[in-house]
Amino acid sequence: MDEGKSRIHLPGVDVDRPSVARVYDYYLGGNANWAVDREFGARVLESFPLLRNVAIANRLFLNRLVRHLTNLGIRQFLDIGAGMPTVGSTHQIADELAAATGRTPDAHVVYVDNEPIAVAHAEILLEKGGDRGRHGVIRADLREPDDLWRDAMATGLLDPDEPIALLLIAVLHVHQPGSDGVTDIGPESVARLRELLPVGSYLAMTHITDEGVPPEVGEKLVELKRMYDTSSSSDAIWRSHRDIEAMLGDFAVLEPGWTWLTEWHPEETGPTVRPIAFPTPNHAVGWAGVGRKTV
Repeated sequence: MDEGKSRIHLPGVDVDRPSVARVYDYYLGGNANWAVDREFGARVLESFPLLRNVAIANRLFLNRLVRHLTNLGIRQFLDIGAGMPTVGSTHQIADELAAATGRTPDAHVVYVDNEPIAVAHAEILLEKGGDRGRHGVIRADLREPDDLWRDAMATGLLDPDEPIALLLIAVLHVHQPGSDGVTDIGPESVARLRELLPVGSYLAMTHITDEGVPPEVGEKLVELKRMYDTSSSSDAIWRSHRDIEAMLGDFAVLEPGWTWLTEWHPEETGPTVRPIAFPTPNHAVGWAGVGRKTV
């Protein structure tokens, strides 16, 4: 990103501290980040080199997820906390699969983020390579689920009476403070979104966990949380498997159940993504699951 832009104070943009969304873009090799993000990201990777592959593993999960749900007939996606959409974004995966199977691309996707630069970057991406009759982006906050839902439906791109895939990929391990500025209301917001989804919809999430990881990786996660809590615009929060799984509520969990990132339907991986490898599945530190609303 042009460094001259980093001196422009856009509403809602913190130009002095690293942004979680922009640092994530840096890990993925994108260019929608500033010097402050790259400097922080480089320090993180120096301490925890594995994190770049963790970020890529989340993108690979997204690839497999969208392909799997598309094959199940889903044509609507609400991608919350999408960050800076890069190559291999939700709409691109769905359209790539449609083209490969001889169908006219028909997936509708609405991206959501509360980071102004992420939203602006998504707008540019969609103008260049999207279909504005099917793809859109809004600025909204997960902590205000009713407003988020209203604004997403107001785009006219999603039908609230038909199944929707709600994606929360690498979002909820960022602390979501409520009105008191302290209490994390991420699970509460997810519960409300579950209520708003029509029957037949899906909820998919990935979340960093420090439970069940190799001891040396657990030590790195302690240091990683300290770095984010003291230097970035948002705190980190690691949850147990049980607490992560609880956020699916009474949704029916799809096979193969809750897994490490690399173990969820690896056979669904598309042909255009770059492969990565971990020493063991739990080195990926991401706990992943997908549920379907049945009632």
